[in-house]
Amino acid sequence: MKFLNLIKTAGLSSVAFFAFTVAAPAQAPDLALLDGLQKGSWTLKERGASDSSKRICLGDAKLLLQVQHGSAKCTRYVIEDKPNVLRVSYKCGNLGHGVTEIRRESSGLIQLNSQGISSGSPFSFSAEGRRTGAC
Repeated sequence: MKFLNLIKTAGLSSVAFFAFTVAAPAQAPDLALLDGLQKGSWTLKERGASDSSKRICLGDAKLLLQVQHGSAKCTRYVIEDKPNVLRVSYKCGNLGHGVTEIRRESSGLIQLNSQGISSGSPFSFSAEGRRTGAC
């Protein structure tokens, strides 16, 4: 109550004060690197593994940020966001967390590095991603 009296004394109404203290909802940042990738079927070929590849249908390019955690609901923090390099840290509650870096060479070719913890075990991988066709 003393605080409201101080505001009234300063010439501000509580309505005006409330309008200045309510934060706008956070907007998800646009990630230009991901928006510039072609939609469709992509093959991620892990470096150092001759027969290890993973195919994904890329409708939402944000799936590349958490390949190890699939479509789990995760929170993300953008560490670096440049036109050709994106580095993101993410947390998926009890499922684990990770840091992923994507380097775009073209709209159909990327280099992806990711490491973290998945289901209690550490992971680290480096892969080349190529668009290979339609889904």
